[in-house]
Amino acid sequence: MPRNKIVGKNKRPKSNKATGRDYKKEAAENKKNQPKRQKLNAIARKRKIYGKRHAAGKDLSHKKDGSVVLEKRSANRARNRGKKA
Repeated sequence: MPRNKIVGKNKRPKSNKATGRDYKKEAAENKKNQPKRQKLNAIARKRKIYGKRHAAGKDLSHKKDGSVVLEKRSANRARNRGKKA
């Protein structure tokens, strides 16, 4: 039994409590995203921030010129919310 009584209270199946979306599942289901995710993970490893982005609430975000920058997760995902990859 978890100490935190909030854990496990979400009754909506397969959803994120805050947004109603399961980003990991969406990314895993979309095979077109795999090369993109692999590239971003490689960049994160090279910058020595792999595994630390989650705690900081950051994503690696593509800019129009092709470069990659750290950006707030909410801003990056909100901008791309309506697009289908």
